[in-house]
Amino acid sequence: MAVVLTFLLGLLVLMMTGFLPVFLFLALFGAGGLVAAVGWADDRKDIPARFRLTGHFAAAAWALFWLGGLSPLPVFGAAINLGVAGHVLAAVYLVWLLNLYNFMDGINGIAGIEAITVCAGGAVLYWLCPGCENGAWMAGLLLAAAAAGFLVWNFPTAKIFMGDAGSGFLGMVLGVLSVYAGWIQPELFWGWVILLGAFIVDATVTLVRRGLRGEKVYEAHRSHAYQHAARRYGSHTPVSIVYGAINLFWLLPVAALVIAGFLDGALGVVVAYGPLVVGAVWFGAGKPEKGARPKA
Repeated sequence: MAVVLTFLLGLLVLMMTGFLPVFLFLALFGAGGLVAAVGWADDRKDIPARFRLTGHFAAAAWALFWLGGLSPLPVFGAAINLGVAGHVLAAVYLVWLLNLYNFMDGINGIAGIEAITVCAGGAVLYWLCPGCENGAWMAGLLLAAAAAGFLVWNFPTAKIFMGDAGSGFLGMVLGVLSVYAGWIQPELFWGWVILLGAFIVDATVTLVRRGLRGEKVYEAHRSHAYQHAARRYGSHTPVSIVYGAINLFWLLPVAALVIAGFLDGALGVVVAYGPLVVGAVWFGAGKPEKGARPKA
């Protein structure tokens, strides 16, 4: 909860000093706070999935109300405005992102490293985007700073854990920042989606393969690619570091090409995600777990 409280108080300062638009403050504060509250309650006492999802969709609806929904997006050269359908898809995107972030918070450091590298990459994309000066990059760096404070206690050896309150909060905030980026410049939305690719691909491939095998996808498991990799190498540390390196040295350059206009946004997602899908399948994302639990 220290991550949550630090970020929300920092947002208040950014808004009161004029660095952050009021509507973005309300979107982030309300949606993030609600998701954190639901997660905190679930950490203390298990809450039925239907109630958790109700809270998650309420948070997504709140954020999208203040953001104006999903912006029109260029897809393979054509400007697409999905209207109400786009807003519904945006809500599903936000809820999926916050839940997959929770799924991916399973080894030391990985969730904190993801938040730091994605937010740092997002700040670089704003810097590369002409005319995109906006306080949103400061909100991203604020989230990175809060995650870095947590990482001190969680990596390489975990003394504390994030819990649903922290992981769901990070996923929601990152999702809201990505949706808002699309209103500043559509290519920025694609850039954020590319930066989030390591988590999105691992969690989605795992979910799809477990579902096709007839498993109950909502039950706890340890069959993500990162979990298989941690067992294979007997340690959490190299796996978490590799995920951060993928963000900085593969996903960020592809996203930068999109922002610079050298690559279509949707095509950039395909280019960025292709190797990640291959890697996820290679490491057994969605396969039943085998072997002993790795050392931290």
